[in-house]
Amino acid sequence: MTIPNTIRITEELVAAHGLKPDEYQRILDLIGREPTFTELGIFSAMWNEHCSYKSSKKWLRTLPTSGPRVIQGPGENAGVVDIGDGQAVVFKMESHNHPSYIEPYQGAATGVGGILRDVFTMGARPIAAMNALRFGAPEHEKTRHLVAGVVAGIGGYGNSFGVPTVGGEVNFDARYNGNCLVNAFAAGLARTDAIFYSKAEGVGLPVVYLGAKTGRDGVGGATMASAEFDADIDEKRPTVQVGDPFTEKCLLEACLELMETGAVIAIQDMGAAGLTCSAVEMGAKGNLGIELDLDKVPVREERMTAYEMMLSESQERMLMVLRPEKEHQAEAIFRKWGLDFAIVGKTTDDRRFRVLHQGEEVANLPIRELGDEAPEYDRPWVAPETRPALDPAGLPPTDIADALLKLLDSPDLSSRRWVWEQYDTLILGNSLQIPGGDAGVVRVEDHPTKALAFSSDVTPRYCEADPYEGGKQAVAECWRNLTATGAEPLAATDNLNFGNPERPDIMGQFVRAIEGVGEACRVLGFPIVSGNVSLYNETLGEPIPPTPTIAGVGLIPDWSYMARIAFPEEGQAVLLAGAPENWGEHLGQSAYLREVHGKAEGTSPPVDLAHEKRVGDFVRGLIRAGKVTAAHDCSDGGLAVALAEMSVAGGMGAHIDSPPGNPSTAFFGEDQGRYVLTCKVDDVDELLDAARAADLSLFTIGTTGGSELKLGDARAISVTEIEEAHEGWFPHFMQD
Repeated sequence: MTIPNTIRITEELVAAHGLKPDEYQRILDLIGREPTFTELGIFSAMWNEHCSYKSSKKWLRTLPTSGPRVIQGPGENAGVVDIGDGQAVVFKMESHNHPSYIEPYQGAATGVGGILRDVFTMGARPIAAMNALRFGAPEHEKTRHLVAGVVAGIGGYGNSFGVPTVGGEVNFDARYNGNCLVNAFAAGLARTDAIFYSKAEGVGLPVVYLGAKTGRDGVGGATMASAEFDADIDEKRPTVQVGDPFTEKCLLEACLELMETGAVIAIQDMGAAGLTCSAVEMGAKGNLGIELDLDKVPVREERMTAYEMMLSESQERMLMVLRPEKEHQAEAIFRKWGLDFAIVGKTTDDRRFRVLHQGEEVANLPIRELGDEAPEYDRPWVAPETRPALDPAGLPPTDIADALLKLLDSPDLSSRRWVWEQYDTLILGNSLQIPGGDAGVVRVEDHPTKALAFSSDVTPRYCEADPYEGGKQAVAECWRNLTATGAEPLAATDNLNFGNPERPDIMGQFVRAIEGVGEACRVLGFPIVSGNVSLYNETLGEPIPPTPTIAGVGLIPDWSYMARIAFPEEGQAVLLAGAPENWGEHLGQSAYLREVHGKAEGTSPPVDLAHEKRVGDFVRGLIRAGKVTAAHDCSDGGLAVALAEMSVAGGMGAHIDSPPGNPSTAFFGEDQGRYVLTCKVDDVDELLDAARAADLSLFTIGTTGGSELKLGDARAISVTEIEEAHEGWFPHFMQD
């Protein structure tokens, strides 16, 4: 039912818009009167958690965001990092969690569409995408439906748009039963002298609407994403947007063509909160006002109200401030691409946000205060309790070979081939590494040797056991995965997924995770240049595990020296870098402990950041010197799983020595800062000498070759058996 703009504002209506009584009083004090219905919607959109970051601003400011290569940090549509030769990589990660749970195909698809627009709004052509997905327990009645819909949505949009999906994550945990996570990442290439920003400049200039028409889909989407789910979740389905990747492809080409003309002064994607957020942000950043005439907005539905038009989150739309003298040239470009082009307003010098509809002024608000005066909370928090360390001696002995096969056939450690084979990983013709290794790698066009590496990482069970160490580990593993290809990690983007911040225990998880992320980024020289916070991820009071996803970008100067995870040939030495004398010792919160012993005990593995930096720099140096023939980091499942993945990737076995300590901790411990390397036998002594000179541990632990993987005294397992275990779980799960 359409509600007129003259509706009386009641306490119930205010609450329905996600505003607390004190926040509504703040609005009354700010504008000195009762807001119109449209104005209430505008405040709801601008002051919700999703757009204002009112619970997280205080802590986000503590993150390192600058560095010698950073051109643009947080605050724009995406981060921008210099990669040399007049080129920059533009990237960001954002969540589409709530929409994907309600309507998995469109929720995931529009998540991909939104993050791609964030990148090309900055003037970059997208070259790579990733996604980090978390679903409920495999046995839960909704999990298979969500997996199928989300994966289809990501593939349906990304494949049609024409961007390769080069990496990502998929995890399962019962704590995501009522609230899956869909975090979408995109990266693009731009010239360093042609980056476009959202700050409006100049008075009396045309504000232009570009792209697709406005409909009622997504009305109130950002507000919905800023609230936890309850029993009425199905009623929220109309707040999920509908995407059209073919229109978005046309929008990309039209925007990049228009940018070449010099017509664009400012540009902003219409994402969360649609026309409202894009117009307010452009005006406020330029210390200008904006006047919009909604009668000129292209619409695809009849009798749309001002409220609906201002809050619609219809996809594939942009807002620009253009140079008046190039207006006709700009319109011709967009008409050529079959897209709408409409002058819907102008910039003003009064710092007011005015909205006109059918001859009536339905909104007249102070533009800077809409964003700058949004509530900012220093929410109370309590530090999570420290968990006791796990004593491995208390665990019953297990058969190493059987344990490895069980891990490889488990929901979290099985191959994700079923997922990524539904994505186009090779489109554009520049993919050098596709999903299945440590990082996706894409060749940089117009350069003979340069490539970019991409990875996304977090281990939620670590973050729940110790958010500080878990935050550090998420950054360190991302940094390590990039390093394992030979890339220099440049910068990162974060997607901080947590429960209700009004609960001190949840806010404590958030604070400690941020502290861990910040510390790791500082020590590793890995600044956060963009990101997203997604709070209220809980259903009926059940929060998700803390999930601060970290996605990073690394630079490979010469991809002919890039490392892969596959065992390359028979008779090469297998080495373990960065490990303790007994190879591994930390089983607390390990996949082995959970899958083999059915326990979730102990503390997260500690992350020695100085050690991470030294070992990673050493390994990267070996790769770039051509001394390493394969490299793989040790993470979930420990050394045994890393070796098994290298065997499957290379179609070759290996004989690994008996470890000096407990075989279970050596093969399945999840100690951080470790890499498995292979090299030619003739180079072993040189590598060992270099490690001693650097005061780093490097052990020769075995030899590649044959058709079996033999771990110490355990029975040998054929590579075929390993591959069947590793590749079998996901297809069987989706077919059951």
